[in-house]
Amino acid sequence: MNAQGRNESVMAGTAPCAVGAAFSGATSVVGRPAAHVPPVIRAVTPQRGLPADVAFSLIELLVVIAVIAILAALLLPVISRSQEEGRATACVSNLHQIGVALQIYVDANNNTLPIMRDAPTDTNALATNTFPTVNLVLGAELGNTNVLRCPSDFQGIFQLTGSSYSWNNLLNGENANHLVVLGMDFNPQAIPVFFDKQGFHAARGANKAVNYLYADQHIKNLLTIEGTMPQ
Repeated sequence: MNAQGRNESVMAGTAPCAVGAAFSGATSVVGRPAAHVPPVIRAVTPQRGLPADVAFSLIELLVVIAVIAILAALLLPVISRSQEEGRATACVSNLHQIGVALQIYVDANNNTLPIMRDAPTDTNALATNTFPTVNLVLGAELGNTNVLRCPSDFQGIFQLTGSSYSWNNLLNGENANHLVVLGMDFNPQAIPVFFDKQGFHAARGANKAVNYLYADQHIKNLLTIEGTMPQ
């Protein structure tokens, strides 16, 4: 065998080994632990499925808070007004029951209105007269004096005076068949008999802050009217 033949034989014999060594080296690179392989997939937060590097900026958070505050400012007055409407309706129902109790009293007392007064809210104030209060005079006719408590009386006037409603003491002892106040003639619907002691229902607006119970000249024709006295 000449020199060229030997060289070809040697090259042919060593070529597979070189290829095998190269393949073996490549396998060793792929077979390294995962920690040595550069990450190619971004981490995902398990809670929301968003990339871990996603976050709100401070400006975006402030905008969201401002929007929520504006919506709350718009909705709260509406909710408050709606709740007050319900309480005002219950108040009118109370006034109607008080009117019925007053009718019962008049029927039993020769068509004469009772003589009574409002207790002062200041417990240290001296009474201007010694007349009994509404809750004492009409207690039997009412059955339950809680009717004298307005649902919107959050100032505790009922607890202090026994009634959230004022009695028109100008009608004390008047003949129920002919109501005259200080000798003057009034519009029949302009003679208030009972009314809220304060503007309990101001949330409905200034014109509906106080509920009144009016007498239409005859005590048996009581009218329950919401709002202020008619002009």
